[in-house]
This record gives sequence, C-alpha cells and structure tokens, in this order.
Amino acid sequence: MKINFINSINDISAIDWQRLSKSTNPLSSYEFLKALEDSTSASKARGWQPHHLQMSNDNNVSTILPLYIKHNSWGEYVFDWGWAEAYQNNGLSYYPKLVSTLPFTPVTSDKLISTTQCQTDVFNLLTEHCQQHSFNSWHLLFCPTVEKTPDNVYLRHTVQFHWFNRQYRDFEDFISTFSSRKRKNTRKERLSISQQGIKIRQIKGIDVTPDDLNFFYLTYQLTYLKKGHQPHLSIEFFQHILLSLPNNILLIIGSKDDENLACSLFFYDNNQLYGRYWGCTHYVNNLHFELCYYQGIEFCIKHNIQSFNPGTQGEHKIQRGFEPILTNSYHWIKHPAFAGAIKDFCQQERQQTKNYLNQCQQTLPYKNFNELLTRSTT
Repeated sequence: MKINFINSINDISAIDWQRLSKSTNPLSSYEFLKALEDSTSASKARGWQPHHLQMSNDNNVSTILPLYIKHNSWGEYVFDWGWAEAYQNNGLSYYPKLVSTLPFTPVTSDKLISTTQCQTDVFNLLTEHCQQHSFNSWHLLFCPTVEKTPDNVYLRHTVQFHWFNRQYRDFEDFISTFSSRKRKNTRKERLSISQQGIKIRQIKGIDVTPDDLNFFYLTYQLTYLKKGHQPHLSIEFFQHILLSLPNNILLIIGSKDDENLACSLFFYDNNQLYGRYWGCTHYVNNLHFELCYYQGIEFCIKHNIQSFNPGTQGEHKIQRGFEPILTNSYHWIKHPAFAGAIKDFCQQERQQTKNYLNQCQQTLPYKNFNELLTRSTT
C-alpha cells in the first residue's frame, strides 16, 4: 500500500476519481472541488490548504479522501470555535487541524472514495498522520453513519431540515397534507408574490447568460457584506462550474418591471436538489421563501426528484414542510486532557441534539405525519 498526501486536486486523476466514486452528487464531484481550487476559493491563502489523501495498490489508485489543512474554522458548519477558545485560554494552540469535507458546503456525502478501504482503516491512518506531524486533530464532516469507530473518535450530530417527495402530483397535492391553518398560510405567502408583480424565471445551467451570472454574483456578495463578511467564493468559481457542471445547476431569478431583484442557485442530480446560495438587491416580502423553498419543491415534483436539501439551519423551514434530520461528523483530538473533555461534551451534545430534533418534529405542519410516511412507501 502506497500512501500519499497531495497538495492539489490537479495531481489526482479525474479518471481515477470517477472510477472510484459511486455518487452522482455534483457537490462531491471532481469538477466541483477542482473549480474550488482552480479559482483559489479553496486555497492556503483562503484558509483551505489542500492535503488530499490518496492510497494505491500496485500503482492503481484505490482510495481518495478530500482533505484540507485548516488554521481556522470558517466555512465548515460544524462549529468547534468553543474548543479552539478553550485551548487558547490554556495557552495551547488548537490549530492546525485536518478537515475532510466539501469546503463551504454542509452537504452529507461519502467523502471516502474507495473500493477497498473501510472508514476505520482511514481513521487510524489519519490519527497516525496527525501524531507524526503537527496536526492537533482531524475531523470528518457531513458523512454517512460509520457503524464501528475507534474509542478515541467522537461522533457529533447537527440538525438540518430536508424536504421529501412523497409521490406528490403537484404543489397543491403537497400542501393538501398540511393542517388547514398551515395550508392557508402557504397559499397566502405564494399569492403575495404575484400580487406584488413579481415574475419568476427558472434557468438551467446551460442557459445561464453572463448577465444572469453577474446579477447572481452581485446578490451573493451582498448577502455576505450585509453580515460584515467577505464572500467565500469568487466569480471565477461560478464561471468554472457553469462550464463543468452545466447540467447540474439551476438558477431562479425574481424580477419586477424587467428589473432583477433576487435569485437563488441550486445544484441537482436525478435524486436530490441542493439549495446553496441566495441574495437580493431589494427586499420583497416572502420572496426568499418563494425562491429558496417553494420553487425548489415545485422543481422536485416536476422532475421526480426525491429530496431537497435547502441548506443548513433555519427553523422557519419546518412550517413549510421541511423535516428535521440528523447529520453526522467524526472527530479525533490529539491532546489527551482535551480529548476526554471533548468526548464528554460530544455525548451531552448528541442527546441535546436528539431532544431538539424531537421538538422540531412536534411542530411539523402535516395533518398526520405517520400517515404521510405510509404514503411514501405505497
């Protein structure tokens, strides 16, 4: 077995990646990660230094794990700022750390691309690599459940809100499963869009014009600047993905009197829709809900897409039919004293997160959720 840590995705063969990967998720594709690196959106200067793991048997690549060296925790969405602060308060450095995830993209996917390796083997390899070098921890974020983990690897959960297509004929069929009050509120929100004179355009990636992209990027920047942050992704990144993933991108634009006001950008495959970016130049009541949620649901029903991940966080999604689900991440800590404290924290946090998920389930808008679950299997 030959083990290499590679500092550029361009030094990994796209053919090997595609041969090993079983996923159709465009966000975990070679093209997506290549666009991040080629546009320098994921780079050492931006806090995401590529350090990808590649394993080979007899010169045949058998395993790839996207991996980054991090000196901060921006763009990860599994928050460990408190851990870093605790280290600092004790005169210790929490960074650098190794993180396996899709940069700036809190979407569950199988990060381990392999035909031979199991997760436990890779966990042990990452632990050994950290112990031999200056990395103080490693983290595998937004991944499927690992059935068996070493005792020194800790599981964390977060809650996201996803929509599931239960063989709906159209949007009205979907909201017919709501309670009367929730159904009335949804119709009122959608009606307000047309009453305000807003027109909606759905544009697939292959048809997105330079003017469409420029407007999108303006709104994307404004979303971050309003919060006092610089945007994570460059315009070059979006130019790259429009060329490399045109059949997996959906742009939705809302306009009035021929003036564009807001837009949202999605990725999709045959199974899932992923809401990723939103922005506006003018505030319009309920337009965020329309562009980011309702239009996406209609797209899924029309194209028989089975689920819709609209992005992280947001309890306001519940009353619009998005169900709480648990996501997984796994963590290893080098410092023995902090490892014990973090283990205890993770155990308590998992129970609190499950309690929160149960509370969210109690506020779903459906008349009979158990009956709805039965509908999806018949």
